[in-house]
Amino acid sequence: MTEDFQLVQNMETVWRSIDGLCTGLTEAQWKTPTDCPGWSVQDQISHLTGAEAALLGRPKPDHTPADTSFVRNEIGQNNEVLVDWRRRLAGNQVLEEFREMTARRLEVLKALTPPDFDQDTETPIGPGKVRDYIAIRVYDAWVHEQDIRRALGIPGHLDGPVARHGVGRTYMAMPYVVGRKARAPDGVTVLFQVTGPAGWNMSVGVEGGRAKEIDPPVEHSVILTMDVETFTCLGCGRWTAEQAVSANKVQISGDRSLGETIIAQMNFMV
Repeated sequence: MTEDFQLVQNMETVWRSIDGLCTGLTEAQWKTPTDCPGWSVQDQISHLTGAEAALLGRPKPDHTPADTSFVRNEIGQNNEVLVDWRRRLAGNQVLEEFREMTARRLEVLKALTPPDFDQDTETPIGPGKVRDYIAIRVYDAWVHEQDIRRALGIPGHLDGPVARHGVGRTYMAMPYVVGRKARAPDGVTVLFQVTGPAGWNMSVGVEGGRAKEIDPPVEHSVILTMDVETFTCLGCGRWTAEQAVSANKVQISGDRSLGETIIAQMNFMV
């Protein structure tokens, strides 16, 4: 299986996992708050449903949310329109729409030919290829699946190809975190040691004011050890550094002050 078609398989896998997770939820469970400010379990599914509906060419609802006090930017504002418009529905109704939209999108994705994946398109993070957009959608769906699982106390899907994809997408932002956000000085090397079946190690070094992934040196200035869930929650802004450190979710070796600064700057989501 090529990497492009593996992306499509990952998309199907995470959608099926979400469907199975949400099947049979009570209305009280649907309304459970999650780590995303202002969003319930139902809102998470509404977000995913609305995004896939838009990709299918469905018109955006003509709707103005009543409360946007927790919205931070234009992307969040657009998301909130799709989410708030569906709050009039029961959770199971949103799940039915999710099933319909993802089934139709899967038909589109499975019909892609090898050249289709290389077509230029606009992604949420700028110009890219169709494969880049699919990779972002897989990551987004998995991150929100984890939001739902934490809210309901139903852990799972923290290993396997989708989880490993999620870790990889989070790793991609770590040079930016170390160099631009934490402003680590030249000569610093940082090891992100993510444990669990879907985790692996990544070394980041700073040279000439720029941080990049490097071959592991003999010694690192800082070693940050955490599991897949913690790495994702910090990278996506679900947990603060204080929450993770106080709960002993992160172990810091080496320069502790710099390590704490990096952890505090790990959120790269807009």
